[in-house]
Amino acid sequence: MALSDHITPARLADHWSGFVAAMRQLSAGVAQRIGSIFLPKGLYTRTVLIIIMPIVLLEGVVAFVFMERHWQAVTRRLSEATARDLAAVIDLYRTYNGNDDYAALRNLARDRLNISLQILPPGDLPPAQPKPFFALLDRTLTSEISSRVKDVPFWIDTVGNSRHVEIKFRLENAILRFVATRSQTYASNSHIFLIWMVATSVVLLTVAILFLRNQIRPILRLAEAAESFGKGRPVPDDITPRGALEVRKAAVAFNEMRERITQHVEQRTAMLAGVSHDLRTVLTRLKLELALVEETPEIRAMQQDVNEMQHMLEEYLAFAKGDGGEDVRPTRLRALLEEIVREAQLQGMPVAFNQSRRRRELIVPLKRNAFKRTITNLVNNANRFADKVVIRAYKANNSVFVIVEDNGPGIPAHERENVFRPFYRLDHARNQDKSNTGLGLAIARDIARSHGGDISLETSQLGGLLAKIQIPL
Repeated sequence: MALSDHITPARLADHWSGFVAAMRQLSAGVAQRIGSIFLPKGLYTRTVLIIIMPIVLLEGVVAFVFMERHWQAVTRRLSEATARDLAAVIDLYRTYNGNDDYAALRNLARDRLNISLQILPPGDLPPAQPKPFFALLDRTLTSEISSRVKDVPFWIDTVGNSRHVEIKFRLENAILRFVATRSQTYASNSHIFLIWMVATSVVLLTVAILFLRNQIRPILRLAEAAESFGKGRPVPDDITPRGALEVRKAAVAFNEMRERITQHVEQRTAMLAGVSHDLRTVLTRLKLELALVEETPEIRAMQQDVNEMQHMLEEYLAFAKGDGGEDVRPTRLRALLEEIVREAQLQGMPVAFNQSRRRRELIVPLKRNAFKRTITNLVNNANRFADKVVIRAYKANNSVFVIVEDNGPGIPAHERENVFRPFYRLDHARNQDKSNTGLGLAIARDIARSHGGDISLETSQLGGLLAKIQIPL
């Protein structure tokens, strides 16, 4: 079977289209990665860059057009006039006899043409001078002299004296040295154009930056308010819509969203308070009725069931209530943790607080009671399955970290996210306790996230579980 039977034009076209699509995808990915690395991250900086780039590009195009058209045209005309004057002086010199006085010719060149003329003894011309970086004058003047003064060797220096141009011609019996001002051969007023270009650019950029600062400020204020609201911290009562139309719409939408969320939390808190009061009343009445009945094994079992029901009710209400609308206040973290440790030790829990006394006291904005409930839940969870629990706290990367670790059996890595789900229970020994409702870790994470942070589980150096709470400052 021939190779052509396998490779058809249609198959080749399919392979080529696939290759082109892959290359496009690769180039787009590379461009996106390069942009993410080198482009600024802030909106203000990006907007300024968007304004600066067109201005720089426009000025570059204008400068190029000016250099190519106006500047070169003017320089060519000036060089052409200078070359014509030099050719005229050389022709006049050749009309003189060898014994004639050349004073009149020198005066004519000086007074009429503004060119200094010296007649030197015959000899060789100096070696060629290095060309300047911008060789526009040198190239243009050389071209014009070559076309006007033919068959005469010459030497030109446009670099040595910044204000003058020196030209030497080697004739049969003499060397004519001409010195002309640079302004006669070169458009030297380009700096005025550059000054105006830079000055107008600075004015435009200043106006743009001032305008952008006023436009970006409402966005930053809205972002700060959203961040504070997300962390449960106090925000201004009203975010006044300012700036562009889109920013005003975002501010209005944020105010409406905050009002709806606040109203929802208030309604839920009021409803839970009513439910809690009604259910506790019923449970209290049941406990009182059981206390009045003669104590029997059946009555003791019922009392245990009522107590377990009350404990489960408290857990459910705590989970549904969350932080309970508590206000954020500056809290001494060390004092709060020491208080939690003392209360745990009074209940016979083996809890230790490992913190250096020489460290500076951390003042953290917290919902104190809710955060205390978070640490207490973690401590109680660790105490069920370990005989050693350690609490630590430290500050890093503009955040506060609180560590609760134990030497218990731990939790498998693949189950560490599942245990934060409400009512989720593991099959092993950590959740065989009947009084456990499966809400302790869910409540702890919910409160941590209401502070703008989170909780993660890791393996402790003690051999058990390590719970890390991160709260941004």
